[in-house]
Amino acid sequence: MDARVPILPPPFVEWFAARGWAPRAHQLELVSRARAGLSTLLIAPTGAGKTLAGFLPSLIELAPRKAEGARRPHKLHTLYVSPLKALTTDVARNLSTPASEMQLGVRIETRTGDTPSSKRQRQRAHPPDILLTTPEQLSLLIASEHARVFFEDLQAVVIDEIHALAPTKRGDLLALALARLQRWAPSHRRIGLSATVADEEGLAQWLLGANRPNKDVIVRAPPGAKPVIDVLDSDARIPWSGHTARHAIPEIYETIKKTKLALVFVNTRAQAEMTFQELWRVNEDSLPIALHHGSLDVAQRRKVEAAMAEGKLRAVVCTSTLDLGIDWGDVDLVIQIGAPKGCARLVQRIGRANHRYNEPSRALLAPSNRFEVLECRAAQDAVEEGALDGESKRIGGLDCLAQHIMGCACGEPFEENALYAEVASTAPYADLKRSQFDRTVDLVATGGYALRSYDRYRRIVQDPHSNLWRVRNPSVAQQHRMNVGAIVESEMLDVRLAHRAGGRPRPGTPRKSGEGLAPLVAGRRLGQIEEYFIEGLTPGDTFLFAGEILRLLGVRDTEALVVRAGDQESPKIPSYAGGKFPLSTFLAGRVRHMLHDAKRHKALPPQVREWIKMQKRRSVVPAPDEILVETFPRANKHYLVCYPFEGRLAQQTLGVLITRRLERLGKNPIGFLASEYAMAVWGLEPMGDVDFAQLFDEDMLGDDLESWLGESTLMKSTFSKCAVIAGMIDRNVPGAQRKTGRQVTFSSDLIYEVLKQYEPDHILLQAAFADAGEGYLDIKRLGDLLRRVKGKIVHRDLPHVSPFAAPVMLEMGKVGVRGGADEAVLEDAASLIAEAMS
Repeated sequence: MDARVPILPPPFVEWFAARGWAPRAHQLELVSRARAGLSTLLIAPTGAGKTLAGFLPSLIELAPRKAEGARRPHKLHTLYVSPLKALTTDVARNLSTPASEMQLGVRIETRTGDTPSSKRQRQRAHPPDILLTTPEQLSLLIASEHARVFFEDLQAVVIDEIHALAPTKRGDLLALALARLQRWAPSHRRIGLSATVADEEGLAQWLLGANRPNKDVIVRAPPGAKPVIDVLDSDARIPWSGHTARHAIPEIYETIKKTKLALVFVNTRAQAEMTFQELWRVNEDSLPIALHHGSLDVAQRRKVEAAMAEGKLRAVVCTSTLDLGIDWGDVDLVIQIGAPKGCARLVQRIGRANHRYNEPSRALLAPSNRFEVLECRAAQDAVEEGALDGESKRIGGLDCLAQHIMGCACGEPFEENALYAEVASTAPYADLKRSQFDRTVDLVATGGYALRSYDRYRRIVQDPHSNLWRVRNPSVAQQHRMNVGAIVESEMLDVRLAHRAGGRPRPGTPRKSGEGLAPLVAGRRLGQIEEYFIEGLTPGDTFLFAGEILRLLGVRDTEALVVRAGDQESPKIPSYAGGKFPLSTFLAGRVRHMLHDAKRHKALPPQVREWIKMQKRRSVVPAPDEILVETFPRANKHYLVCYPFEGRLAQQTLGVLITRRLERLGKNPIGFLASEYAMAVWGLEPMGDVDFAQLFDEDMLGDDLESWLGESTLMKSTFSKCAVIAGMIDRNVPGAQRKTGRQVTFSSDLIYEVLKQYEPDHILLQAAFADAGEGYLDIKRLGDLLRRVKGKIVHRDLPHVSPFAAPVMLEMGKVGVRGGADEAVLEDAASLIAEAMS
């Protein structure tokens, strides 16, 4: 770059000066790097202007085009990709401000699932200068005819909140899409933006691809002011178990009263509903408190967001829907109800408070139970040290690869060798074997060996002369485009307020097939709720949703018809699949060290210190690299409780496998349960004489795991999601109503059984097993645990329950196991706690 050329042109210098700002060093560095054609991963805290830094080079490059006037061609210059539609809209609004104030004449447009089809068609014919979109829409564009022409002038790709995309299946599809863009526009640069990155080098490699050097691409902005994080030491009795933090609600409310606007984060939508109700119960001052989560109607969410931006609210109870970088007004405090489960997630949420760079953000952690007190303290220390956790490098999903192959064929014919090289150039698929790639192409072309006789699975065909693969026909291409994406949601029902035509609705109306519901008129839509939850209710039952107590009248087609119920009701709480975050490995290790370090106990609340002290007297507190196993009798049953501190997913899998082994040993296990910190098995025979080294041997991840997976429904449900992503099953069909969850399950179960019998190594079965191992079972983490504690198992055979065992025994939702009797409800909690602490 010529040193005589000023970094910022005069209009940009004047714009900064008019606002009383000075461009920050990292913003200027990105301009310099862009002039040199270099890609960048920018790591900058919230409030440091990283979004403007990402776009500044593009705005400078586009500014001279204004002089071309009407002769200016329509060429896409910059593509911005965001994980959230709302973030795309927000960035478009914020980006338009400097562009209009400097009169740059830049065309900026958004393209999301909410964009009308007429506007999408116009965009393909006449691209804007800057297009802001989502990973799904990018995949759709790549699967469109003339996609190469649309992208061949591309100069820059900006990926916002890159850390939230890279370790997911959406990230797999995005990485593959970026490789396709590299083929069409080989000189484009990439800019990744994030505030929280644990593995910087790994994320840089994901951004650039496996074949491009990732050194010297990371730009780090100064960290800014450290956040101020407090952990609530409640005056109330801290519960032994549970996740509601109901005991601390009065203190949380008093804190809200002292703030301008607080975001009250919870980890699940069910917790959001409960917390919102509890805050309104104590809201004697009638403070404007709102609710925001992903199942609420989009109009309701936008209404809350607008009220936040206008400063009309004092608090918003929310889930991860508000995690990412949208600037929502004057937030001056973040409250985390329950432990954050991950340090990076906590930092991300804290960043929603106080977007001013040099002023600290404030956060208050409100633990729900005693183990969570330790987790919150561990997270507090980690943030103070500047340490972050994060996902390990992800291996790309074969189901996502199948979808991408199909999308490429829809866009333009491809040659296998060239596409394999393109796919292998991405970080998630760098280790993809050619045989795996060829089998995935065969999956898209024929369905695989066991399904190739079915014509419906022939979706791409190979030209015998050119050897190029293309989509079979236009209708197959249309069907693919209607089913693009890696998010497979549970079947949902619309929740609608209803009234009876000509009169008040009567509770208890039958729900089957809509019988008796015809006189009801469906009114305002409140949002969506998972079908399986409603199936567990009967007409007349009440439940919490959208911050209200509702009474179910019945189900008609895809709608749950409800009326408002009285406040005196005892409603059920909706549960949502996949809504709970697992405890991160990073925080789990810190909790183990904190438990064992007596010096750090002095900072804990007195009742938690006493609890740990009694555990030492009654049993033992294990060293960080040990696992404690306790056995004891209670109420004519016998218990085995261990404390891996490895999260619910890994410990649930451990419970399944340990139970199977105890069955073989004749211990007659009845059931098991897993919390984030412990796992308990109960049965009819004493378990203190077991060889625990053999019981916890890592060979359980072989035949025991395989035989259980063969019997469980987990593999079927996991396979169903993979089949939908791979395009083997279409939820949306041209000219037809969207398939119901039951129809998808029926179709996938049939395919699963065929493949299991006739082609057990089918590529989709491999994909399903990988998904189960990574997500639902956390096999890698369990394997690491079993290797860590080999030869370090500490057993205590106790006369009765220990202080550490009491919380897991108070947990609800025990899982029964095959071959056992039903477990009676545990005795009164007060007597159990008295026994543990006596």
